[in-house]
Amino acid sequence: MNKPTIKPSNPNFSSGPCSKRPGYSLANLNTDILGRSHRSKLGKGRLEYSIELSKEILGLPEGYRIAIVPASDTGAFEMAMWSMLGPKGIDIFYWESFGKGWANDIQNELKLKDVNVYDADYGKLPDFTKADFKRDVIFTWNGTTSGAKLPNGDWIADDREGLTFCDATSAVFAMDIPWEKLDVITYSWQKVLGGEAAHGMLILSPKAVERLESYTPAWPMPKIFRMAPKGKLNEALFQGSTINTPSMIANEDYIDALEWAKSIGGLSALIERSEKNLSLFENFVSKHDWISFLAEDKNIRSNTSVCFNIDLDKDKLAKLIKLFEEEQVAYDCKSYKAAPLGLRFWCGGTIESEDIEKFLPWLEWGYEQVK
Repeated sequence: MNKPTIKPSNPNFSSGPCSKRPGYSLANLNTDILGRSHRSKLGKGRLEYSIELSKEILGLPEGYRIAIVPASDTGAFEMAMWSMLGPKGIDIFYWESFGKGWANDIQNELKLKDVNVYDADYGKLPDFTKADFKRDVIFTWNGTTSGAKLPNGDWIADDREGLTFCDATSAVFAMDIPWEKLDVITYSWQKVLGGEAAHGMLILSPKAVERLESYTPAWPMPKIFRMAPKGKLNEALFQGSTINTPSMIANEDYIDALEWAKSIGGLSALIERSEKNLSLFENFVSKHDWISFLAEDKNIRSNTSVCFNIDLDKDKLAKLIKLFEEEQVAYDCKSYKAAPLGLRFWCGGTIESEDIEKFLPWLEWGYEQVK
């Protein structure tokens, strides 16, 4: 085939940090807070605004709280595990590298003993019928490195005795999530809305708050993990008073993304944009036998971190990725280092469908050049 001539306006397809929103500019950010204390009235107000806007767009149930915490989604999830795990047995479900990391930390760092681990290969899901909701249950919603997601939360008991802990960093703002089924949810700014790194978001249900106030872990608790000193929840943490100093410019960047999301129609619009992006790749794959989805089952296929098998060896795949970069048509699209060899494209709501449409001829042309 002839070499394409039209290139994507935005070739940023990284799965984290993810692409900025369409029309993004640093000049759009509010800079009044820069050089001011995050504990000033203005600073706390801007942090609280990002929390309240997050609640509004996500449609969280009454009584659910959100806090801005250190160290991205990783920090948020570690904070939850170190603060709340221990009083019950634990069932862990994982099918990709980040979920495996949580299992490792629970068994080898926290050294908890009553732990069941249920796993599956990349692109597949474990058997969730094995979940015992008398225990705490831990899982990711979307496998960022595997391209496989939960199709729904029907398997989660409404009358559970334990807590559900969900790492939802590449699902929040892109998928329908049944909040009432989840007690601890974490995500980061740099995923679906394309914000900056370093800060995580921790969402707690009323049941999770009860756990924090009724249980004290046996191990020492680092300062940045302490949410309930002396057995009482620090409510200020969920009202913009962060434990340590946050980046106020990163918070303004997050607010910019939230306001953009609200302006285009909120959560439903973000989900629609992401699903349309996935459908363009699905149509392409259906017409080419040298590329396939790592998640073969359409019902569990991620619409954000979309992972592909390519009929190329390691060296030829490296040439293809280098070719994309040289032509400036797709950056950072190699599969995750611990995942099967292939390609991974971010399809969240900040990606314009037109850019995927413009890239697909380059994908076909590039394959023909290196095969």
